[in-house]
Amino acid sequence: MLTDAQIYDSLIQTNALRKGHFQLTSGRHSDTYVQCARVLEDPTLTLELAKEAVARLPKDIDIDVVAAPAVGGILIGFAVAQALGKRFIFSERQNGEMVFRRSFELAPGTKVLVVEDVVTTGGSVAEVIKLVEEAGAQTVGVVSLIDRGGDKKFTADFWPLLTLEVASWDRQDCRLCKDGVDIYSPGSRRLTK
Repeated sequence: MLTDAQIYDSLIQTNALRKGHFQLTSGRHSDTYVQCARVLEDPTLTLELAKEAVARLPKDIDIDVVAAPAVGGILIGFAVAQALGKRFIFSERQNGEMVFRRSFELAPGTKVLVVEDVVTTGGSVAEVIKLVEEAGAQTVGVVSLIDRGGDKKFTADFWPLLTLEVASWDRQDCRLCKDGVDIYSPGSRRLTK
């Protein structure tokens, strides 16, 4: 069993916590970025985190499939599916919209756990949940490695491994922009606001 302190230490040891001026996938700005890809470079650590995520799920949860948004959710989503012994699918962007490609399908009534690496507003998660609902399937909850805090764009039950209260701002309120600090957008998609 991993403690929150051990999970946090894994972020430090892998240099996943970064400081600077960042545009997040949500479009918001922050002085802190969690680059989970650095954690997920280590297959052993990834599997340990996935097993911990599964251990923290409610014991009576019924899951048929794990689904994750590309790109950030793919590795941890696959690892969670492996820990559960369940099928894994992922969504990706096509013409700016999240879709299931590669012949991935969900039968009506399928119970789906959505997995993401980092959640700020949960925009990508909400898009996956919409795809699940459009297929007639049911989202039973959401797992993430990190919850950056703040309001979410989804209402499903949410079980992050670690919550980090990291400040973020709309572009017009960003003090770093006002100070002329160069911005970096390390996420898997860039939004313009």
